[in-house]
Amino acid sequence: MTTDSTLFQAEKINNHIVKWLLDYANNAKVKGFVVGISGGIDSALTSTLCAQTGLPTLCVEMPIHQAESHVNRANEHIDQLKNRFPNVLNERVDLTPSFETFKNSVPNSENEVAYNLSLANTRARLRMTTLYYLAGIHGFLVTGTGNKVEDFGVGFYTKYGDGGVDLSPIADLLKSEVRLLAKHVHVPESILTAKPTDGLFGDDRSDEDQIGANYDELEWAMAAYENGKTENDFSDRELVVFKIYKRLNFLNQHKMNPIPVCKIPQELK
Repeated sequence: MTTDSTLFQAEKINNHIVKWLLDYANNAKVKGFVVGISGGIDSALTSTLCAQTGLPTLCVEMPIHQAESHVNRANEHIDQLKNRFPNVLNERVDLTPSFETFKNSVPNSENEVAYNLSLANTRARLRMTTLYYLAGIHGFLVTGTGNKVEDFGVGFYTKYGDGGVDLSPIADLLKSEVRLLAKHVHVPESILTAKPTDGLFGDDRSDEDQIGANYDELEWAMAAYENGKTENDFSDRELVVFKIYKRLNFLNQHKMNPIPVCKIPQELK
Protein backbone atom coordinates (compact mmCIF):
# COMPACT_ATOMS: atom_id res chain seq x y z
CA MET A 1 0.00 0.00 0.00
CA THR A 2 1.32 3.43 -0.95
CA THR A 3 -0.40 6.77 -1.25
CA ASP A 4 -1.74 7.55 -4.72
CA SER A 5 0.21 10.61 -5.85
CA THR A 6 -2.64 11.71 -8.12
CA LEU A 7 -4.95 12.01 -5.09
CA PHE A 8 -2.46 13.49 -2.63
CA GLN A 9 -3.19 17.19 -2.09
CA ALA A 10 0.39 18.25 -1.44
CA GLU A 11 -0.07 22.02 -1.56
CA LYS A 12 -3.11 22.01 0.72
CA ILE A 13 -1.42 19.67 3.21
CA ASN A 14 1.73 21.79 3.07
CA ASN A 15 -0.25 24.93 3.88
CA HIS A 16 -2.24 23.18 6.60
CA ILE A 17 0.88 22.02 8.46
CA VAL A 18 2.64 25.37 8.14
CA LYS A 19 -0.40 27.19 9.54
CA TRP A 20 -0.66 24.61 12.35
CA LEU A 21 3.01 25.17 13.24
CA LEU A 22 2.64 28.93 13.18
CA ASP A 23 -0.55 28.91 15.26
CA TYR A 24 1.01 26.55 17.82
CA ALA A 25 4.14 28.66 18.17
CA ASN A 26 2.16 31.90 18.50
CA ASN A 27 -0.20 30.41 21.08
CA ALA A 28 2.75 29.01 23.05
CA LYS A 29 4.48 32.39 22.78
CA VAL A 30 7.73 30.86 21.56
CA LYS A 31 10.12 32.37 19.03
CA GLY A 32 10.79 29.49 16.63
CA PHE A 33 11.71 25.85 16.11
CA VAL A 34 14.70 23.58 16.55
CA VAL A 35 15.01 20.45 14.40
CA GLY A 36 17.62 17.70 14.54
CA ILE A 37 18.90 17.08 11.01
CA SER A 38 19.93 13.49 10.24
CA GLY A 39 20.30 13.52 6.47
CA GLY A 40 17.01 11.63 6.19
CA ILE A 41 13.74 12.57 4.52
CA ASP A 42 11.66 13.04 7.69
CA SER A 43 13.92 15.67 9.25
CA ALA A 44 14.43 17.35 5.88
CA LEU A 45 10.68 17.68 5.36
CA THR A 46 10.03 18.81 8.93
CA SER A 47 12.70 21.52 8.86
CA THR A 48 11.44 22.78 5.49
CA LEU A 49 7.89 23.07 6.81
CA CYS A 50 9.16 24.92 9.89
CA ALA A 51 11.19 27.26 7.69
CA GLN A 52 8.07 28.10 5.69
CA THR A 53 6.47 29.64 8.80
CA GLY A 54 8.93 32.53 8.60
CA LEU A 55 9.91 31.97 12.25
CA PRO A 56 13.54 31.26 13.15
CA THR A 57 14.29 27.59 12.41
CA LEU A 58 17.44 26.15 13.92
CA CYS A 59 18.73 23.07 12.09
CA VAL A 60 21.08 21.04 14.27
CA GLU A 61 23.51 18.40 13.10
CA MET A 62 24.67 16.13 15.95
CA PRO A 63 27.14 13.54 14.66
CA ILE A 64 28.17 10.58 16.82
CA HIS A 65 30.59 8.43 14.82
CA GLN A 66 28.27 9.23 11.91
CA ALA A 67 28.46 7.57 8.50
CA GLU A 68 29.90 10.01 5.96
CA SER A 69 26.90 9.65 3.65
CA HIS A 70 24.57 10.82 6.43
CA VAL A 71 26.74 13.84 7.18
CA ASN A 72 26.96 14.81 3.53
CA ARG A 73 23.20 14.65 3.03
CA ALA A 74 22.55 16.62 6.20
CA ASN A 75 24.95 19.35 5.14
CA GLU A 76 23.51 19.46 1.63
CA HIS A 77 20.02 19.94 3.02
CA ILE A 78 21.04 22.60 5.54
CA ASP A 79 22.94 24.56 2.90
CA GLN A 80 20.00 24.38 0.51
CA LEU A 81 17.53 25.45 3.19
CA LYS A 82 19.67 28.41 4.28
CA ASN A 83 19.86 29.56 0.68
CA ARG A 84 16.09 29.37 0.33
CA PHE A 85 15.00 30.80 3.69
CA PRO A 86 16.70 33.72 5.48
CA ASN A 87 15.16 32.62 8.80
CA VAL A 88 17.07 29.30 8.84
CA LEU A 89 20.01 29.01 11.24
CA ASN A 90 22.25 26.03 11.89
CA GLU A 91 24.45 24.53 14.56
CA ARG A 92 26.80 21.57 14.55
CA VAL A 93 27.33 19.85 17.90
CA ASP A 94 29.79 16.98 17.77
CA LEU A 95 28.50 14.58 20.42
CA THR A 96 31.10 11.88 19.79
CA PRO A 97 33.27 12.87 22.82
CA SER A 98 30.20 12.99 25.08
CA PHE A 99 29.07 9.60 23.84
CA GLU A 100 32.51 8.08 24.39
CA THR A 101 32.69 9.52 27.90
CA PHE A 102 29.30 8.02 28.71
CA LYS A 103 30.22 4.65 27.22
CA ASN A 104 33.43 4.51 29.25
CA SER A 105 31.60 5.50 32.44
CA VAL A 106 28.87 2.85 32.51
CA PRO A 107 29.25 -0.91 33.07
CA ASN A 108 29.62 -3.18 30.05
CA SER A 109 27.30 -6.11 29.37
CA GLU A 110 27.85 -9.68 28.27
CA ASN A 111 24.61 -9.43 26.29
CA GLU A 112 26.06 -7.89 23.13
CA VAL A 113 22.70 -7.30 21.44
CA ALA A 114 21.23 -5.50 24.45
CA TYR A 115 24.48 -3.58 24.96
CA ASN A 116 24.61 -2.29 21.38
CA LEU A 117 20.90 -1.40 21.37
CA SER A 118 21.22 0.46 24.67
CA LEU A 119 24.16 2.45 23.30
CA ALA A 120 22.20 3.20 20.12
CA ASN A 121 19.34 4.56 22.22
CA THR A 122 21.84 6.56 24.25
CA ARG A 123 22.86 8.36 21.05
CA ALA A 124 19.25 9.41 20.49
CA ARG A 125 18.90 10.58 24.09
CA LEU A 126 22.09 12.64 23.94
CA ARG A 127 20.69 14.32 20.85
CA MET A 128 17.36 14.99 22.57
CA THR A 129 19.20 16.61 25.50
CA THR A 130 21.16 18.79 23.07
CA LEU A 131 18.03 19.91 21.22
CA TYR A 132 16.30 20.87 24.45
CA TYR A 133 19.37 22.79 25.59
CA LEU A 134 19.37 24.78 22.35
CA ALA A 135 15.60 25.23 22.49
CA GLY A 136 15.92 26.53 26.03
CA ILE A 137 18.53 29.18 25.33
CA HIS A 138 16.72 30.41 22.20
CA GLY A 139 13.10 30.11 23.34
CA PHE A 140 12.30 27.57 20.61
CA LEU A 141 10.19 24.39 20.39
CA VAL A 142 11.80 20.98 19.81
CA THR A 143 10.07 19.74 16.70
CA GLY A 144 9.56 16.01 16.16
CA THR A 145 10.35 14.33 12.87
CA GLY A 146 8.52 11.00 13.26
CA ASN A 147 5.99 9.80 10.68
CA LYS A 148 2.76 7.87 11.32
CA VAL A 149 4.17 4.38 10.73
CA GLU A 150 7.09 5.00 13.08
CA ASP A 151 5.16 6.83 15.81
CA PHE A 152 1.89 4.90 15.87
CA GLY A 153 2.50 1.70 13.91
CA VAL A 154 5.73 -0.06 14.84
CA GLY A 155 7.12 2.36 17.44
CA PHE A 156 10.42 2.70 15.58
CA TYR A 157 11.95 5.45 17.68
CA THR A 158 13.75 5.88 20.98
CA LYS A 159 11.67 6.63 24.06
CA TYR A 160 12.90 9.98 25.44
CA GLY A 161 15.23 10.18 22.46
CA ASP A 162 13.81 11.17 19.09
CA GLY A 163 10.44 10.52 20.76
CA GLY A 164 11.10 13.38 23.19
CA VAL A 165 9.64 16.43 21.44
CA ASP A 166 7.28 19.37 21.93
CA LEU A 167 5.17 18.88 18.81
CA SER A 168 4.96 16.50 15.84
CA PRO A 169 3.98 18.13 12.54
CA ILE A 170 4.30 15.07 10.25
CA ALA A 171 3.16 12.29 12.60
CA ASP A 172 -0.16 11.92 10.77
CA LEU A 173 1.59 11.30 7.43
CA LEU A 174 2.47 7.84 6.19
CA LYS A 175 5.98 7.39 4.83
CA SER A 176 4.69 7.39 1.25
CA GLU A 177 2.95 10.71 2.00
CA VAL A 178 6.16 12.06 3.51
CA ARG A 179 7.94 11.22 0.24
CA LEU A 180 5.32 13.03 -1.83
CA LEU A 181 5.30 16.12 0.38
CA ALA A 182 9.11 16.18 0.56
CA LYS A 183 9.28 16.17 -3.22
CA HIS A 184 6.69 18.96 -3.34
CA VAL A 185 8.77 21.20 -1.02
CA HIS A 186 11.96 20.48 -3.00
CA VAL A 187 13.94 18.38 -0.55
CA PRO A 188 17.28 17.45 -2.23
CA GLU A 189 17.15 14.47 -4.57
CA SER A 190 19.93 12.71 -2.67
CA ILE A 191 17.65 12.59 0.38
CA LEU A 192 14.52 11.65 -1.57
CA THR A 193 16.25 8.56 -2.97
CA ALA A 194 18.26 7.52 0.11
CA LYS A 195 17.27 4.43 2.06
CA PRO A 196 15.63 5.40 5.37
CA THR A 197 17.94 4.90 8.36
CA ASP A 198 17.92 5.93 12.01
CA GLY A 199 21.69 6.51 11.99
CA LEU A 200 22.09 5.15 15.52
CA PHE A 201 24.75 2.55 14.83
CA GLY A 202 27.41 4.56 13.03
CA ASP A 203 27.04 2.67 9.77
CA ASP A 204 24.77 2.56 6.73
CA ARG A 205 22.28 -0.03 7.96
CA SER A 206 18.77 0.93 6.86
CA ASP A 207 15.46 0.87 8.73
CA GLU A 208 14.48 -2.09 6.53
CA ASP A 209 17.61 -3.96 7.60
CA GLN A 210 16.59 -3.55 11.23
CA ILE A 211 12.84 -4.08 10.91
CA GLY A 212 12.78 -6.76 8.21
CA ALA A 213 10.23 -4.93 6.06
CA ASN A 214 10.18 -1.69 4.07
CA TYR A 215 7.80 1.19 4.72
CA ASP A 216 5.46 0.38 1.83
CA GLU A 217 5.02 -3.09 3.33
CA LEU A 218 4.53 -1.69 6.81
CA GLU A 219 1.89 0.75 5.58
CA TRP A 220 0.02 -2.17 4.03
CA ALA A 221 0.28 -4.16 7.25
CA MET A 222 -0.82 -1.20 9.35
CA ALA A 223 -3.96 -0.78 7.25
CA ALA A 224 -4.66 -4.51 7.32
CA TYR A 225 -4.25 -4.68 11.10
CA GLU A 226 -6.47 -1.65 11.67
CA ASN A 227 -9.12 -3.26 9.44
CA GLY A 228 -9.23 -6.32 11.68
CA LYS A 229 -7.25 -8.73 9.52
CA THR A 230 -5.46 -11.66 11.18
CA GLU A 231 -2.57 -13.94 10.30
CA ASN A 232 -5.08 -16.42 8.87
CA ASP A 233 -5.85 -13.97 6.06
CA PHE A 234 -2.34 -14.04 4.59
CA SER A 235 0.42 -16.29 3.32
CA ASP A 236 3.98 -16.06 2.01
CA ARG A 237 5.57 -12.59 2.16
CA GLU A 238 2.35 -10.90 3.28
CA LEU A 239 2.19 -13.21 6.29
CA VAL A 240 5.83 -12.49 7.17
CA VAL A 241 5.30 -8.73 7.01
CA PHE A 242 2.02 -8.88 8.92
CA LYS A 243 3.70 -10.84 11.72
CA ILE A 244 6.56 -8.32 11.86
CA TYR A 245 4.14 -5.42 12.12
CA LYS A 246 1.95 -7.13 14.72
CA ARG A 247 4.95 -8.09 16.89
CA LEU A 248 6.49 -4.60 16.86
CA ASN A 249 3.14 -2.92 17.42
CA PHE A 250 2.64 -5.08 20.53
CA LEU A 251 6.18 -4.78 21.89
CA ASN A 252 6.30 -0.99 21.51
CA GLN A 253 2.96 -0.10 23.07
CA HIS A 254 4.92 1.24 26.05
CA LYS A 255 6.22 3.98 23.73
CA MET A 256 2.95 4.76 21.98
CA ASN A 257 0.64 4.78 25.01
CA PRO A 258 0.66 7.32 27.85
CA ILE A 259 2.88 6.43 30.80
CA PRO A 260 0.85 4.27 33.20
CA VAL A 261 0.07 5.90 36.52
CA CYS A 262 -0.68 3.85 39.63
CA LYS A 263 -3.92 5.34 40.98
CA ILE A 264 -4.24 5.19 44.75
CA PRO A 265 -7.77 4.39 46.03
CA GLN A 266 -9.25 7.34 47.90
CA GLU A 267 -9.74 5.23 51.03
CA LEU A 268 -5.97 4.69 51.24
CA LYS A 269 -5.17 8.39 51.25
